[in-house]
Amino acid sequence: MDGAEQDRWVFGYGSLMWRPGFPFIDRRRATLHGRRRAFCIYSVHHRGTYERPGLVLGLAPGGATRGMAYRVAAADWPETYAYLREREQPTETYVEAWRPVTIDGVGKVETLVFLSDPLHKQWAGALSLDQQADLIDGAAGLSGRNIDYLRDLVVHLREETVRDAGMERLLAMVEAREVAEA
Repeated sequence: MDGAEQDRWVFGYGSLMWRPGFPFIDRRRATLHGRRRAFCIYSVHHRGTYERPGLVLGLAPGGATRGMAYRVAAADWPETYAYLREREQPTETYVEAWRPVTIDGVGKVETLVFLSDPLHKQWAGALSLDQQADLIDGAAGLSGRNIDYLRDLVVHLREETVRDAGMERLLAMVEAREVAEA
């Protein structure tokens, strides 16, 4: 994207929604069309290990994703971009792209998004809810337990009045397994 002297937007659909970790001058609800929120990436860093992978969210092809867009001041962009690369790309499982995102009250804006890379070895693809629950249940990594990530997602989606029936069902399944194992 050209224009080093302009503000930039970043799209968050998972933990960036509630814990961006960078300075921003505006935060708005936003929708990315053509991609859907999915547990489609094996996590061997943040929420799992190489020995016991977990799952993290990605933007898989198809559908639409409701999330948050953050406007970052031009002066803060270099530091913010470096932070996002470190946070989102520990194993290069995402493809950085500028995509049109519909931002509430603003319209369509070219926004930085991190898309899932289906060619990456950590791409899990379209797993059934049972398969996802099996991987999430008991997995943990540098950022904590995988179920906590899922629970945070569902709680924060609810707070933003975004209902995701699939994520709600998945959380119920993993919590039931956790209770059964106790």
